[in-house]
Amino acid sequence: MKYQPMNVVRRNDASHNEPKAGHPILHAKNNSNIYAACLPLAPFAKFGFQTKAMIVVTGATGLVGSHLVKELARQGKQVRALYNRTAPAGNMPGIEWVKADILDVVALEEVLADARQVYHCAAIVSFSPKTKHVLQQTNIEGTANVVNASLDAGIEKMVFVSSVAALGRIREGESINETMFWTPETSNSEYGKSKYLAEMEVWRGISEGLNAVIVNPSIILGSGDWSKGSAELFKSAYKEFPWYTNGISGFTDVADVVKAMIMLMESDIHSQRFIINTENISFRELFTAIANSFNKRPPHREVTPLIAEIVWRAEAVKSMFTGKTPMLTKETARTSLTKVYFDNSKLLQYLPGFTYTPLNESIERIAAELKQQYQL
Repeated sequence: MKYQPMNVVRRNDASHNEPKAGHPILHAKNNSNIYAACLPLAPFAKFGFQTKAMIVVTGATGLVGSHLVKELARQGKQVRALYNRTAPAGNMPGIEWVKADILDVVALEEVLADARQVYHCAAIVSFSPKTKHVLQQTNIEGTANVVNASLDAGIEKMVFVSSVAALGRIREGESINETMFWTPETSNSEYGKSKYLAEMEVWRGISEGLNAVIVNPSIILGSGDWSKGSAELFKSAYKEFPWYTNGISGFTDVADVVKAMIMLMESDIHSQRFIINTENISFRELFTAIANSFNKRPPHREVTPLIAEIVWRAEAVKSMFTGKTPMLTKETARTSLTKVYFDNSKLLQYLPGFTYTPLNESIERIAAELKQQYQL
């Protein structure tokens, strides 16, 4: 069945340009099924905002979003931070927290009505087969809604946080760059597919007049809730998880992702996508560096392909009985053994003033922040 975002209809407005030959949007199959919202703008006064927030950040409680809003506020920017479930404790000057679901078209149009810039960070990151539907809803339909609301509001610019997963990262023997796109042959995850299709919604918006830039971070390292996401890598190393793989991937600091996003937003760059990746290293090297930052024993037992296949199957069975998300899935098990290299040269070319933080410095800083956060 073809995927069709809910709550949206096809836009036939002749004032919007069709994508030209060679445009990235034409990589998508069934291009005629791309849609845009035509719902009327609801009264903005309903929310009763006291201040005019010029910058809207979706997914403001996530890893990237939370660090982004803090940095924007530190720079003295007026920020409207969107969250879906629970607002962060405490107040921060310059940040207006608003509960708004990106699947709610009317709420989105209301909170974006006076926006000058939009950072779209909201997404579901999951490699569990059970989350296919929610991945499609949030990552694809949600992005379509944000694009449509941004077009209706006439925003100045959008920066969309995608992922290297949208590039198709199973490409052993070749370096991955921004000219590549997800295909079933180059990705084994539904998450990668959802981010690729989300990008297609942004390219569709660009063809309709949206000024936007896409960033494709590799695995993002940062402090926060270490019971989930990439921060869990630090928790595993702290608890002296003994296993490692010789797979290779790209890693980057959340602070560098935020810095690159702000620089791109404030530049004249548009209609481009950029890989954000500090360094390509093995998972063994990463876990060893993290363990050393905690003065813990590094991993010392190798996960072979056979062991990985056994473990993900055991986790799948365990999940059936417990209802909990499996620690390891078929996708993550096989990805952890793959050697992937990301080319980060394009961002450095377009932003000559940008520099990456050395990965060892990032790991030391993040470990120190987690020590303080969890009183280790």
